[in-house]
Amino acid sequence: MTTWSELRRGAVLFEDEAALVLAKPPGIAVMGERHGTDLVRLAEEAGETLFPAHRIDKNTSGAILFAKRLEFHGDLTRQFNKRTVDKAYLAVTASTGLPERGRITLPFSVGRKNRVRVAGNRSDIGFDAQRSRWSLAPGTEFGHVRTYPSDTGFARAWHDDRHTLLVVVPHTGRRHQIRVHLAWIGHPILGDPLFDKNAEAAGLRTFLHSWRLAFDAAWAGGARVEVLAPPGPDFWQPVTPPPSDELLDRTYHRLREDDAQVDVPDDDATDDALSDDIRPGDLRPGDGAPRRTGGRRRPPHRHRGRSGSS
Repeated sequence: MTTWSELRRGAVLFEDEAALVLAKPPGIAVMGERHGTDLVRLAEEAGETLFPAHRIDKNTSGAILFAKRLEFHGDLTRQFNKRTVDKAYLAVTASTGLPERGRITLPFSVGRKNRVRVAGNRSDIGFDAQRSRWSLAPGTEFGHVRTYPSDTGFARAWHDDRHTLLVVVPHTGRRHQIRVHLAWIGHPILGDPLFDKNAEAAGLRTFLHSWRLAFDAAWAGGARVEVLAPPGPDFWQPVTPPPSDELLDRTYHRLREDDAQVDVPDDDATDDALSDDIRPGDLRPGDGAPRRTGGRRRPPHRHRGRSGSS
């Protein structure tokens, strides 16, 4: 197991007096790991206390934001709750045939064994080619369980005859949202153990990467901080040759232009069993309640890391 000092040394994407953004390697949880260690525990054992502002899955690599002091935690988590944080992921699917751009608006529910699933039957999922959109047929959303509006946009950056590289923006913040949405439209992420039972035995990582993150630094007058986490070489193994940074940036900005026209469903994450957000109750006992800091919005500071995995 890598020590905290070794992991931290090679993974800092942004750091100031209040916040820390790390490039998380795949295979280690952010917090709450029951049968092993996680980033918060590793840091604590090394004498550093960190407060996660959000979650990314254990199998996902890339940018993860922490508050370094509890007084800044509440403001950061509220930005995720209110969807004012910009997030973008890179995903490699074990498939081809996806359109240049697409939107998935399939609601979620909780199924057997507490697993996240689409709140409808696969046979009722339809694709509107004109709008490049997947949704459930009218009247087919489950009515016997609580459901959660879920919305994901993507743009295709690269493909060959076996795989597709996507830039993905989750407009809502559900647990396993990107993984479940892509799998349920028939395009699962390569190496995802939720949908490929042989992935771990084959030594495959999950090819999902938290690539871009932008948030407001209230403690710095509201300055917008933009962080880029380039994937490591392991992520690019099925993508040969890897696309240029310029191509990825163009794909991302085209997707964001499309997003400006998106009518995102109401996403109240304050009382949501499927939320990916961190809430004060998720902190360890004795940490106390976060409090808000204020500030005005200023032009962004951009930070580019060296690698998104190690």
